[in-house]
This record gives sequence, structure tokens and C-alpha cells, in this order.
Amino acid sequence: MRRFWKPGYYCDGNGLYLQIAKGGSKSWVVRTTIHGRRHEIGVGGYAYTSLAEAREKAIEIRKSAREGGDPLQANRERMRVLEREHRMPTFEVAARDYHRELCKTLTNEKHKANWMESLEKWVFPAIGDRRIDRVTSSDILKILTPIWTEVPERAKRTKQRIGAVMSWARAAEFYTGSNPADDLEKVLPKVQREQKHYAALPYAEVPSFIQSLRSDAGISGRLAFEFLILCAARTGEVIQATWSEINWDTAIWTRPREHMKAKKEHQVPLSARAIEILHEAKRIGDGGAYIFPGLKMHLLLSNMVFIATLKRMKKTDITPHGFRSSFRDWAEEKTRYSQRAIEMALAHEVKNKVEAAYLRTKLLEERTELMADWAHFATGQPVAKVVRMHG
Repeated sequence: MRRFWKPGYYCDGNGLYLQIAKGGSKSWVVRTTIHGRRHEIGVGGYAYTSLAEAREKAIEIRKSAREGGDPLQANRERMRVLEREHRMPTFEVAARDYHRELCKTLTNEKHKANWMESLEKWVFPAIGDRRIDRVTSSDILKILTPIWTEVPERAKRTKQRIGAVMSWARAAEFYTGSNPADDLEKVLPKVQREQKHYAALPYAEVPSFIQSLRSDAGISGRLAFEFLILCAARTGEVIQATWSEINWDTAIWTRPREHMKAKKEHQVPLSARAIEILHEAKRIGDGGAYIFPGLKMHLLLSNMVFIATLKRMKKTDITPHGFRSSFRDWAEEKTRYSQRAIEMALAHEVKNKVEAAYLRTKLLEERTELMADWAHFATGQPVAKVVRMHG
């Protein structure tokens, strides 16, 4: 376009004009009659709309007007779509905006923090930078399928949170149609429910439980109970534990296969607090083989000691075994440790022999950090490096 052209309208034909504003900007407009009234409709800027495209749009507009249509309303809708696309958030931006609004109704600070964790862990890496109106059921299915049977409770909560974000975005008119998170459970794998559940203390209450436990009578019993909690162990494994199973140099408790449910030897990294308990148990011990002996010299501690302790503490609605569930819930909800490390810490059997060997040799360092963090949380003590001491 020649620069000496003055501001005004320059006709091309069929009602199409090139409009040059006083500031020099150029755009295409169409003049036509709609329902008996003259209107001027913009069809694009000169810089990004070619003459051929402008002519094509002009023909469409004038044809629509002749046939009784309302090209002006259609153009307004097109402009609204362009405006909406310009301000369209990504999934992550929408999720964080919704979370800010949600937090206004939540009073539990931990719940506020926990709400975003599963999205940050699994969802944002996959679709965080995708426009919210382009998130599909297929996208969500790909995120949920790998974790649906691995961590079913967290996967279900993640699905609910994705659905809540999408519902908020639809209400904000960022997209129309159905929620892509709906009805996915019909195509996700069936989750086998565990047949037996042990009553567990919510992990948030474990620190106060341990503080109360330390004032309970029977020093050997309460040391054994705290040791059980910190090691996420079964009661039988603790009461049968012997000093020969402790490696003081590496701070590892090696439980022999005959004491294990899966009949496989299992190593437990010991936290600094667990080591302290062992030293205290040795100081008060009877000199026998068992770490936590019973009332009679050199005999096993009774399994009923744990039940009696809970009765004295008026915690009859939970079980000693349930603290393994407390540990697992905490690890899954509050940490980013791998699912395999968590399962390994609980001595759950891995059927694949090659994978099992890999986990034994490769995850010990991660599990050492996991158990140290658990002890920090459960006791309220600062995380400390385990001191390698000889017995």
C-alpha cells in the first residue's frame, strides 16, 4: 500500500473497503444492509488478511444479508471466540486459579496444601501447559491408567480434582460441553479391594500418640511400640527381633526370612531415633538375645503388650498393625518418594524376581531417607543423619 494515501475508505467492489485510519493503521471492512439498516463489518487487518481472503469474506457477508441472515451477529460471535481464545488459560493456570478460590472455603491448612500435590506430581507434567478447552478424556485416561491400581485412593482423588478444575472452567465459560473427567471409571481397570483392613490412626495424629506413648508404663513395651511405628514393622517382627539382626556400622536391621510374612529376608534402614531406642533397650535389657524381652528373663515380649498399651491409652478403635497404614498414607500423601520404595519399606512382596533383586540393591538409599523423614514427622524431631555406632 502506498504511504501517500490519505486516511479514509477505498472501495474494492462488492461492498469491500480498505479503511485507513488517521494513525495509519489499515483494515478491511464490508458495508452492507442487514434487515433494512446499513452496517459496517470489520473482516480483518490489512497486515494479516490478504485481499483474496477479504473479498471471500465480503461475498459471504453480503450473501448472508441478502438471504435474511445476520452476519453482524455472526461476526460478533467470531470476535467473542477470538477474545476468549486470547484469554484462554492452560490447565495448570486454571487449576491454580480454582485452588485459590477453593482455599477461601477450606479451614484446614494441610488440606489446602495437599490438594495440589497430586496434580503437581502427575497431571501438570502431562497437560499443565495445554489450553483448558483442549483437555480431552483421552488425556485424563492416560494420566490415571498407570496409577489407578498402583495407588487407587490417590488416583481417585486426583480424578476428582481434575474434574473439579474442569467444572470450574466450564462455569467460567472457557469451554462448553461435557466434563472430560466424567464417566472414566467405567473404562479404568477394576481395583481389587483388600479383604482385610486394620483400624489405623490417621497419620496426622501419630506424633501426639508417640508423645503420649512415652509416658506410658512399661519401658520395654513402649520402646518396642515406638520402634514398631518408626520401622513400619509388624508386631511379630518386633517381638522376635534379636541383637544379632542389627548392623551398627550401617544402621540396618536385617529381619530373617523366618520372621517375615513373605518368608524373605528384609532390610530396614534405621533412623536416628530408632538407633536411640536400641541403645536405650540395650541399657535396660537383660543381656539376652531379644532386643525387647518380656517380663520373664530371656523370654519373648508378649504380643498382648501392644494391645494392653492401646487400652491404657484409650485407643481401642485402632490396632498396632494399623500404624503400617498410617505410614503408607503419610508417605503417599505427604512425600514424593517412589511407590516402589514405599512398598519395599512395608516389605510387600515383589513377584518379579529380577525386579525384586533390583529393588533390594537400588532403593536402600531412598528408603533410608524415607525412614528418616518418617521418624522426623512421627516424633517431631529434626531430621538428623544416622550416627553409625557400634553396639
